[in-house]
Amino acid sequence: MQVVPRERVRPVTAILSVVSLAIVFAAAGGQIPPSLVPDAPGWLLDAIPHVNVVISAAAIVTIALGWRAIRRGNVDRHRILMVTSFLLFAAFLVLYLFRLISTGGPDPFPGPDAVYRFVYLPVLAIHIFLAVVCVPLVYYALVLAMAYPIEELPRTNHARFGRYAASLWLISFSLGIVVYVLLHVGY
Repeated sequence: MQVVPRERVRPVTAILSVVSLAIVFAAAGGQIPPSLVPDAPGWLLDAIPHVNVVISAAAIVTIALGWRAIRRGNVDRHRILMVTSFLLFAAFLVLYLFRLISTGGPDPFPGPDAVYRFVYLPVLAIHIFLAVVCVPLVYYALVLAMAYPIEELPRTNHARFGRYAASLWLISFSLGIVVYVLLHVGY
């Protein structure tokens, strides 16, 4: 069943990417007023980073297993795992944005200035860059999968873009865990 018409794959990918990234950058830049999200108790806002690191770890596992499944030719398992990865990513993002908007911005780095400059900022910058690059790649692979029957997907760019998306997604999620450790465990 074709959910997205084939000729709409690129425009749908572009619209989803632009809207998603605009929301993320608006939230990160403090352009979305906290009054737009429901009030949450402090304990809930404090729990979100810990929940998100678990979600990130689960996403790393599902991406890796999805990659393994397709290498073994198990398309159904691959599809389930990659959709699960996307849903985990969506849950992560909703929670992250909710906290970011509710608290008025990202957490300040609590450690020493040298660690901030030479470890935290470079890791954070690479994590953010890969996450931004990942968004259109993930959307493109998913939209292609929704536009073509399984038997036709090998004749599309799904596998090529999927490999790039999965690789960058894995690295970004892993670096996100490093950022979490630096912010919430190390200091």
